[in-house]
Amino acid sequence: MKKSTMILCAAVVMLCVGCQQKAKTTEQTECETVKSTTMEDLLTRRSVRSYTDSIPPMEVIEEICKAGTYAPTGKNRQSPIIIAVTNKEMRDRLSKLNAAVLGADNDPFYGAPVVLVVLADKNVHTYIEDGSLVMGNLMNAAHAKGLGSCWIHRAREVFESEEGKQILNDLGIEGDYVGIGNCILGYTAGDYPEAKPRKENWVYWVK
Repeated sequence: MKKSTMILCAAVVMLCVGCQQKAKTTEQTECETVKSTTMEDLLTRRSVRSYTDSIPPMEVIEEICKAGTYAPTGKNRQSPIIIAVTNKEMRDRLSKLNAAVLGADNDPFYGAPVVLVVLADKNVHTYIEDGSLVMGNLMNAAHAKGLGSCWIHRAREVFESEEGKQILNDLGIEGDYVGIGNCILGYTAGDYPEAKPRKENWVYWVK
């Protein structure tokens, strides 16, 4: 009886160890897959300048915005804010203001139906860096979700204008916010852009 019990206990221990090893292997595999996917997304994202007029699902846009809120900021002061625009009237209004900075009447947003405007509190000395990192997260997250994106400049000029200030006021946004960039996004129309060759001497090694 004692011998049978000992054998049973040993079998249980071996089974538990095997399960733990299997679970550990599974976790390692999943971790490696995530790392591989993340690196692939970083290396394959391109700026898209042609979009369909279909608006992506709201939950996808919300996830992309969430990724933006997790961008690193100086001393974690989280100086940026995001204005997520899916309303066509506001989107077209911002497009017109953006074009006016250039003295043009075209659509600087390339037909993208969604605009994520990033602004940051200029009282935080790292506000430009903070906002730029948010823009990077938004674009990379959009690519990870299968959407095209592009950084469109002139957010600063737009929100320094009287109409831009009025937009912030109408939205109840108070504070010394400066426009950092417009992340346009949507479904890519046509072929996805190919990467251009990397320039020489991108990295200088000090070993």
